[in-house]
Amino acid sequence: MSAPTGTVALFATCINDTLFPETPKAVVRLLERLGCRVDFPLQQTCCGQMFTNTGYFREAMPSVRNFVDTFEGYDYVVGPSGSCIGSVRDQHPMLADRLGDHALQRRVDAIVAKTYDLSEFLVDVLGVTDVGAYFPHTVTYHPTCHSLRVTKVGDRPYQLLKAVRGLTLIELPNANQCCGFGGTFSVKNSDTSVAMVTDKVRNVLDTGAEYVVTGDNSCLMNIGGVLSREKAGVRPIHLAEILARTEADYAGSVGEAVVAR
Repeated sequence: MSAPTGTVALFATCINDTLFPETPKAVVRLLERLGCRVDFPLQQTCCGQMFTNTGYFREAMPSVRNFVDTFEGYDYVVGPSGSCIGSVRDQHPMLADRLGDHALQRRVDAIVAKTYDLSEFLVDVLGVTDVGAYFPHTVTYHPTCHSLRVTKVGDRPYQLLKAVRGLTLIELPNANQCCGFGGTFSVKNSDTSVAMVTDKVRNVLDTGAEYVVTGDNSCLMNIGGVLSREKAGVRPIHLAEILARTEADYAGSVGEAVVAR
């Protein structure tokens, strides 16, 4: 493995920035450990997915323009969210096309070509599956809908997890079944969403794993909410936070406090 030339821009995503800040911090630690030069552009905002999914295309355009203005000067754009990366790669070109702004279309296309989900960047760009991580726990992995169907990360997260020292990966029954979050879907169709996440949690519990891991904190929030209310004892964790940990994190009381957070 050799670190890429140029600078990697971290696209933290708004849900991580506001609710799960440890995840983007973990991405930075991981990428820097692998030799990358990482920057966090402060101008970044939401990708506009919530507007787009709800049909407010014109209202989503400021987010698209801001994304281009913020990230086009970087060599790579990496984010810990198959959903938000999927929005950038799938929805931003559609929105620029609908607006009929050909100059913006060209800028969006250039951004799309260098925008990656974290797992894609590690496996496809850095060419690495063993990132030097250590996580001595049993985990089960939920492949989120957007990461599979839009961003198409495939089995990359599995490759990365299987290479983590100390980790035991347990297959999740009906893994490809949606957890019921779907952004605004969980609000507009709450009864259906609750039924879906209840099925997902039942499958998680059937594995006997200590942790459930995903590459999207939005879905993890939905699953984790039910686990917390049921006091199930299974802890939700983002893929980046596992990959960022090493043996040093488990050495002494400080490391144990970090792991138990």
